[in-house]
Amino acid sequence: MTSARRHSTFFRQLRRYYVVYTLGFIAFVAAAGALEMIGVPQKFLGYLFVFATILLYASIGFMSKTADVSEYYVAGRRVPAVFNGMATAADWMSAASFIGMAGTLYVSGHDGLAFIMGWTGGYCLVALFLAPYLRRFGQFTIPDFLGARYGGNIPRLIGVSAAILCSFTYVIAQIYGVGIITSRFTGMEFTIGVFVGLAGILVCSFLGGMKAVTWTQVAQYIILIVAYSIPVVWLSVKHTGSPVPQISAYTTALPKVTALEKEFNDKASPKGEREESVRVILRQRVAELDADLAALESGGEAFLAAEKKRRAARVARLKTDPEASPRTIRMAEQALRDVPTDPDEARVRWNRARVEAEARAAPVRPHAEPFAANDEESRYVAKKNFLALVFCLMVGTAGLPHLLARFYTTPSVSEARRSVFWSLLFISLLYFTAPALAILVKYEVYNNVVGTAFMQLPAWVSNWAAVDKTLMSITDLNRDGIVQLAEVTIGGDMIVLATPEIAGLPYVITGLVAAGGLAAALSTADGLLLTIANALSHDVYYKMIDPNAATTRRLVISKALLLVVALTAAWVTLLKPGNILFLVGAAFSLAAASFFPSLVLGIFWKRANRLGAVLGMTAGLGITICYMVMTYDFFGINAPLWWDIKPIAAGIFGIPAGFIGVIVGSLVSPAPSLEIQAMVDRVRYPELVDDYDPRAV
Repeated sequence: MTSARRHSTFFRQLRRYYVVYTLGFIAFVAAAGALEMIGVPQKFLGYLFVFATILLYASIGFMSKTADVSEYYVAGRRVPAVFNGMATAADWMSAASFIGMAGTLYVSGHDGLAFIMGWTGGYCLVALFLAPYLRRFGQFTIPDFLGARYGGNIPRLIGVSAAILCSFTYVIAQIYGVGIITSRFTGMEFTIGVFVGLAGILVCSFLGGMKAVTWTQVAQYIILIVAYSIPVVWLSVKHTGSPVPQISAYTTALPKVTALEKEFNDKASPKGEREESVRVILRQRVAELDADLAALESGGEAFLAAEKKRRAARVARLKTDPEASPRTIRMAEQALRDVPTDPDEARVRWNRARVEAEARAAPVRPHAEPFAANDEESRYVAKKNFLALVFCLMVGTAGLPHLLARFYTTPSVSEARRSVFWSLLFISLLYFTAPALAILVKYEVYNNVVGTAFMQLPAWVSNWAAVDKTLMSITDLNRDGIVQLAEVTIGGDMIVLATPEIAGLPYVITGLVAAGGLAAALSTADGLLLTIANALSHDVYYKMIDPNAATTRRLVISKALLLVVALTAAWVTLLKPGNILFLVGAAFSLAAASFFPSLVLGIFWKRANRLGAVLGMTAGLGITICYMVMTYDFFGINAPLWWDIKPIAAGIFGIPAGFIGVIVGSLVSPAPSLEIQAMVDRVRYPELVDDYDPRAV
């Protein structure tokens, strides 16, 4: 049987398997719905969706177990373009896309489109500059290419370090998303939820490596896209009467949202007047925090001790006051407990509280207005950050090692090119829907939460407030018993997961969305952890320490490293180092600055050499890390920004440094050998020979 016929037969088998799988999953959701109708507790259904899907992925992982190096690292290079596109889409649509994208658009409005534009635009760079050439090169990892192209172990080692750094940063966000989902829908503690999700990640990749991860990710894509679409369509029908949210959200819901925003900002209207009463209180809180921060700088621990004593005296006074309400006493006791014990801790907490209060005290930001700001200078800064973020996300997409490694798995260069198209198509199904979801949820909050009595709030508000106060919090600041928009704090990370509850859907749909979010987080975490473990086992151990290592030992070491990296990532996640979207954005900036210049110039410029690669990757990565560390709010003190660029777009400085480093380093040192230049020529023209092996050079 010819290679083409074998490939065609394999494709038909896969198509049949996944059709059966999809029908089976639909039947499972229908059965869960029947259980809900007969009165099965919601908590049981939550456990059912979470653990049934993890068991499903584990089964695929077990059936895909392998001891073959090629299958473990690159799925045997026989994944058809369509299925590689689905796997890449699942690998790509992480917790940030599934959980965080609509939430970011909800919070940021128009400016959140930077993520959609950057992430989708990056696939154009992948298709034009990288995917076919990396597939032509073959081998297993991105550091493999750097080591072969530039010669020696130093470029390979720097590539491994960069791959670990950006992948580890990215995987923390995925595990954090897993913890949120499992804790919300099963009632587990966040810590336990993290480790339950971690077990799901490991069973998908531990036995079968890239082979298991690939077929699991195809299954995960089917679940996540179905789970994302159903609630949005239902919410669209509820508010607009149309089952096409990608259109109706803009034509029907957005004008209503805009009208309500104007009403909230109009102090002469009843709603605007009530909002202003809350904003006055928030502005007073900002002034109090400014005074506390100033006193802290001069008084330090003595000021904190005096503040604690003052609040303790107030609690004692209220407890002896017969007119003091229990609520007032509880608030005073909480204020006493909230006094920090350390000046550094106080500085961090009070600065963050000040920023939050100042943001809530501002007028409502129009959802559809680009770069909304009160003055021209602020608008100009917003434009700069928008463009910088789009650029970093585009280039970062073309530099992420776990994404680029997916194109090693296709049978040929032409299949690699086609898989980029399929990836973008499958990703667009979610990315066209996320902005519509943000609008529909915002209308629901504006119309059915704001203006409601606190005693009549929907159940989803208290449900999510119980999970995490940073995700959902409503406080009656002006004591009128009515919810005002300025009294509501909604974290973007809960928008998608709460959509079924917000729309009033049956709990089975809530469980379905939980399964979809879990699929998105697990699929990306699988790829990221495998990238880190493979970089260490293949590029460090096999290529640099023991080139004669047996296949069995290489795979055992890879699996052991996978376990160590996963446990380390889970431990870091429990520290909650940042929100999901910042961590993901940081990973893109790191990947863009470290990999993209050396990869592109390594493919398209034969003069690029080892010194240039070392200087370029070191300079790009170093500048990006330094800027993030200096300007991100790690210690409650914001260092001055360069040209007002936020730390999430730090790659805007590292990418040019990377290109300059490669060019300058290459020009001041000897050209690479003729053998390496010949390899570049053969990689550049992939259609000439489709099975080129760089080891033959």
